Amino acid sequence: MTIIDEIKDSFKRGTVLTRLIYVNLAVFVGVKLIEVLLFLFSAGGAGSFFAINWLAVPADISGLLTRPWTVFTYMFLHVGFLHILFNILWLYWFGRIFLEYLDEKKLLGVYILGGFAGAALYILSFNLFPAFSQIVPVSRALGASAAVLAVVISISVYVPNYTIHLMFIGPVRLKYIAAFMIILDVISIAGNNPGGHIAHLGGALFGWFFIRQYRTGKDITKGINIFVNRVSSWFKSGRKLKVEYKKTTSDYDYNKQKSARQEVINDILDKISKSGYDSLSREEKEILFRVSNKPGRDT
Repeated sequence: MTIIDEIKDSFKRGTVLTRLIYVNLAVFVGVKLIEVLLFLFSAGGAGSFFAINWLAVPADISGLLTRPWTVFTYMFLHVGFLHILFNILWLYWFGRIFLEYLDEKKLLGVYILGGFAGAALYILSFNLFPAFSQIVPVSRALGASAAVLAVVISISVYVPNYTIHLMFIGPVRLKYIAAFMIILDVISIAGNNPGGHIAHLGGALFGWFFIRQYRTGKDITKGINIFVNRVSSWFKSGRKLKVEYKKTTSDYDYNKQKSARQEVINDILDKISKSGYDSLSREEKEILFRVSNKPGRDT
């Protein structure tokens, strides 16, 4: 089995967590390969520009209307290696804890809807606050951070006292990690990447809201999972044939004859138990002999 076959098998057999990681990695590698090809043909940094322009979500409403798919694609797009590395590590660590208490469908739903929430808060903030008015036309958001933070916050709210061991720090409860992440994003809005930190907070807000609704018996991720299942069914090759077995007339006749023979045999066996084998007539002995030596019919 080749490496490609092993990856395909791992993707098919893996959990939703595994598939999310693979998709993020595949997009990252694909973008980097485009960059290499364009570099070799002296196109400079056009590869990164192409990916950001067509896959990252724009803050400008007019740009969003021409590329509406970016509210989805941006949450799988990374340009920097450290960016994707830390997002995948956080997704892996907290995704595993998530799956200890909740199922894969909810993980997928929280990831996607958390990403949508991050994009929505980012776009809303950049078009609402005057501080961003000058950069709205050129601003783009990309990365899985909002979606990942939705997973982090949701499981941290669900099991706040779950303890993990951090290097150089020791045991820490999830609620403190979640609080630290939110505070860090809030105080970083005035820094170099305000759009990213605002998107993070959108994902965190969704993660909190999801658990709050889930505790009341409402799973707000059901809709997105139904949609994903419907879309994925379009790509499945072939349709399963439904095979039905219908009883024919010959089957009915055979069963009727079998039932009648069984009644005769039961009568003969009853007679043997009461009066012994010698009490059977010649015809009854022949019937018993034929039955005991006749092979059964496969059904």
